[in-house]
Amino acid sequence: MAGKGSSGADSMSCSVLNWEQVSRLHEVLTEVVPIHGRGNFPTLQITLKDIVQTVRSRLSEAGIVVHDVRLNGSAAGHVLVKDNGLGCKDLDLIFQVSLPSEAEFQLVRDVVLRSLLNFLPEGVSKLKISPVTLKEAYIQKLVKVCTETDRWSLISLSNKHGKNVELKFVDCIRRQFEFSVDSFQIILDSLLFYYNYSETPMSEHFHPTVIGVSMYGDFEAAFDHLQNKLIATKNPEEIRGGGLLKYSNLLVRDFRPMDKDEIKTLERYMCSRFFIDFPDILDQQRKLETYLQNHFSKEERSKYDYLMILRRVVNESTVCLMGHERRQTLNLISLLALKVLAEQNVIPNATNVTCYYQPAPYVSDANFSNYYLASAPVLYSQSYPTWLPCN
Repeated sequence: MAGKGSSGADSMSCSVLNWEQVSRLHEVLTEVVPIHGRGNFPTLQITLKDIVQTVRSRLSEAGIVVHDVRLNGSAAGHVLVKDNGLGCKDLDLIFQVSLPSEAEFQLVRDVVLRSLLNFLPEGVSKLKISPVTLKEAYIQKLVKVCTETDRWSLISLSNKHGKNVELKFVDCIRRQFEFSVDSFQIILDSLLFYYNYSETPMSEHFHPTVIGVSMYGDFEAAFDHLQNKLIATKNPEEIRGGGLLKYSNLLVRDFRPMDKDEIKTLERYMCSRFFIDFPDILDQQRKLETYLQNHFSKEERSKYDYLMILRRVVNESTVCLMGHERRQTLNLISLLALKVLAEQNVIPNATNVTCYYQPAPYVSDANFSNYYLASAPVLYSQSYPTWLPCN
């Protein structure tokens, strides 16, 4: 278990990592991660330690001060509790910086792209490789958010096995977690300083002090939730998408609600916020398919169970939709689930199927029919700009 943090207000949200956790953090930072290039571009072999030090140094040369660097998300959870049921998907790094104008956003992007030149294999000519070329070759996703309450950008380096390295540059952000178990951040500065200036190998009796933070606000409570696979959150209506998809993901991984009475109310908030953010059926389909691709790339057998859990939650807890809208969403989830079964050769074809479902207990709809013939899945095509808007 992690040790107690400092006294005062921060003691609730902070804690000092023990040697086992620091050792696991060292393994995460020094593990070689391949960044796969598109077309004929070579694979880059990087470590988180090297990419952080390279980017931080070049940002400093460009006049952008990095206040601290943090490991975030599932990787931070893995460091704190090794076998926590969440796995270790994307490797998320947060750089705390100031982004007062568009110029800083563009400068950060150019610095990261040019930093990739350092990781090209020996013998590759770098003279004619522009930032635009590097973006097309190695960047999975670029996101920029610039509102009154949120100023941050995300640059995701591509890994075809789903283990993307995500560099997030944050000036301010309103909400940094969905559930207590994904609220952890580990401040890396002391360990990075140790790498740069100490020649003594780390040991149980000689290693830097590393601080972990829970954005949930209570580190010990969140740590207990992670150890015991409990689901807890605060104000899910503040989360983009309501945390609905992540909540269903936790359920399929055998996490259970900490408060079984409260969770029914929270489920309704999750569903309401999800349908506010994704009101159109095409938006819902795109979001669900992207989520499945990003979070179940190596867990094909879990996709169907996940979709059935999601369908149950939507069916039981959606109160903000008209009857036909609710049925349309349930139909979409059912079709995606049947498509998953078809891909696994469990059923021969999911193009034309008959779906049966019941309304939520508190939903009264005179036009509702227990028998519904599903139409074929909606096909769509969508092009994305260089920066993906994220409101």
